[in-house]
Amino acid sequence: MADEAKKDEESTEEASKDAAPPEHHEDAAVTTEHSVTIDGVDVAYEATAGRLVLSEEEGEKKASFFYISYTRTDVEDVASRPILFAFNGGPGSSSVWLHLGAYGPRRVQLSDDGMAVAPPARLVDNEHSLLDVADLVFIDPVSTGYSRAIPEDKAKDFHHFKKDIESVGEFIRLFLTRADRWESPKYISGESYGTLRSVGVAGYLWNRHGVALNGLLLISSILNYQTTGFDRETWTFRRGNDLPYPLFLPTYAATAHYHGALEEPYASMDLREFLDEVETFAAGGYASALFEGTRLSDEDRAAIVVKIAAYTGLDEVYVDRANLRPEILWFCKELLRERGRAVGRIDSRFTAPERFDAAHSIEADPSLDAVIPAYTTAFNAYVRGELDYQSDLPYEILSSRVQPWSYEPFENAYVDVSETGR
Repeated sequence: MADEAKKDEESTEEASKDAAPPEHHEDAAVTTEHSVTIDGVDVAYEATAGRLVLSEEEGEKKASFFYISYTRTDVEDVASRPILFAFNGGPGSSSVWLHLGAYGPRRVQLSDDGMAVAPPARLVDNEHSLLDVADLVFIDPVSTGYSRAIPEDKAKDFHHFKKDIESVGEFIRLFLTRADRWESPKYISGESYGTLRSVGVAGYLWNRHGVALNGLLLISSILNYQTTGFDRETWTFRRGNDLPYPLFLPTYAATAHYHGALEEPYASMDLREFLDEVETFAAGGYASALFEGTRLSDEDRAAIVVKIAAYTGLDEVYVDRANLRPEILWFCKELLRERGRAVGRIDSRFTAPERFDAAHSIEADPSLDAVIPAYTTAFNAYVRGELDYQSDLPYEILSSRVQPWSYEPFENAYVDVSETGR
């Protein structure tokens, strides 16, 4: 019986080896023809949705990258046109936000003030697309979108600061080769963690392949984690880091101004004029007070408390108890606590009720909760209906499967790519 079981097991293993690999482990592309009106001009273009497989030089497959590219077709010299590679951040985010929210020729329909509309979501032409001036390639890093490691149990190898940069850089090199775009002016655009990735990829392409970029477009830029490293007791290496508080103060102030949470004279002040005052205080009196620490006199501390409260809409007692240092997730919970609502971290215009009024931090991000369903619906309908790309894989809009993310090159230090160079 034992021998028969062993034979069955060996037979199953052999059959598995001979089985055809999953479709998403192979190169594939579907191209369709379209047009869009941008700034009053009709732009004809090809949209290509596909997979590009990265392999070792000896042929072993490493990862299948999903991408969507747009190439303007009503021009004579395509090879000399600028090409822009774009991705979002997270880590764990697909490129859908820059794709269907900013740069692509189609965008998710929103209300006039930029809010999500009632479901189901739909797409409209994007009259502000960059396709009139540059061809576009939207990249989903491994474990986001339809991109997957090969084999899947090797995915954690890509959930790593350096390996992520290298794999995205290799995708760009291979795409330039396959699409014959080496002569094109080359740009990269990233958002949030994608800005950090952009700088890292630029350095990788230069150092490894001699590729010089013509520029970077950075949105919601973060190149040094010390700027956002709030002093939480669970993150011991961040203790004593006061840099984020003055940097975030203008955002707190703008949020409070938007939600009508300020008293006069700031409630009716022009936003730009108001922020000029807040930024001057943040870089001056506030930063100085944090630097002084316990040497700050009671009188000066009280004056700083009053200023912070007036600019942010927070209660003076709360600011004092926070030791002059309200962090972002606390602020999102506290600002509209009396209204029974929390504000969004990604987009603080959004608000939502929460279950526990007594909590010190938000339970979820109202801004993400509001827009993820719209982008999920719109993308899945678009990629199958208009782009004719078929896949049964779930399109990972924001993937938790990339966690834990490894910052191994920066252990016990702040991630910093601000001086990435040759």
